[in-house]
Amino acid sequence: MLSLHTNNAALSAQSSISKTQGTLSTSMTRLSTGYRINSAMDDAAGLQIATRLKAQTAGMTVAMSNTQNSTSMLQTAMGAFNEVTNMLVRMKDLATQAADASSSANDKTAMQAEYNALGQELYNVMTNTTFGGTKLLGNGTGTTGTLSSAMTFQIGASASETMGVDLTAGMATLTATLTGATTNFSNAGSTTATELTANANATITKLATAIDNVSTVNSALGAAANRLDHINNNLANISSNTKAATGRIMDTDFATESSSMTASQMLLQAGTAMLKQSNSMSSMVMSLLQ
Repeated sequence: MLSLHTNNAALSAQSSISKTQGTLSTSMTRLSTGYRINSAMDDAAGLQIATRLKAQTAGMTVAMSNTQNSTSMLQTAMGAFNEVTNMLVRMKDLATQAADASSSANDKTAMQAEYNALGQELYNVMTNTTFGGTKLLGNGTGTTGTLSSAMTFQIGASASETMGVDLTAGMATLTATLTGATTNFSNAGSTTATELTANANATITKLATAIDNVSTVNSALGAAANRLDHINNNLANISSNTKAATGRIMDTDFATESSSMTASQMLLQAGTAMLKQSNSMSSMVMSLLQ
């Protein structure tokens, strides 16, 4: 129907152009940002899921850092205990040598001097070994460390993902054994100790027990560090897959969007041309009145 008041063809062309412009604008936004979802209007459910996944990924990244820091802390403690073991083995060797009848009083005095020095260093290691400025071990005579109480490691993005390590009993037994094995451990700097000059044979047993106690705590640390290493590997795997899932939801498929943008541009040009043609239809009405 030809009409001066209503141009249905022009209205249809305008509506089509408006829709095409919206589609073109969306494609250009996605191509310029690289994201398929730039606002909740694009995909409300997808944005909610992606946001939750991003929060999980961020939490796991921090948890991975936690496991690495915790592993470093435990490795520091293990290194200290390895040195403690070395000193205890040497002290046991001295006690074994001093317990033999072939050792003279002067020999035992010389051995005792070395024994005293090792006892002082044992005290120093147990007292002053630190990680990040915080004492780790403790000497059982007033100085406590991180290992002297139960430890909780945050190993995941949620509150329930924790790992507990309790070496309280082992550390208490160890420090008590060290205190009983050498006077210098409980009284650093003492020069009157007689472990080798009077009680060499009994000291052998005390030191053997101390070595066993150090090994017990050190083994527990190694087991915890191994677990943290596996946790870190698992977190890395989960984080990678979660990031991939987020990308599949959020990222733009450039091939698809490029094709969509090209189609929209062509439709926009065609719609503009048709709008121009539809606007000329009113002149046909005037030709009928001539």
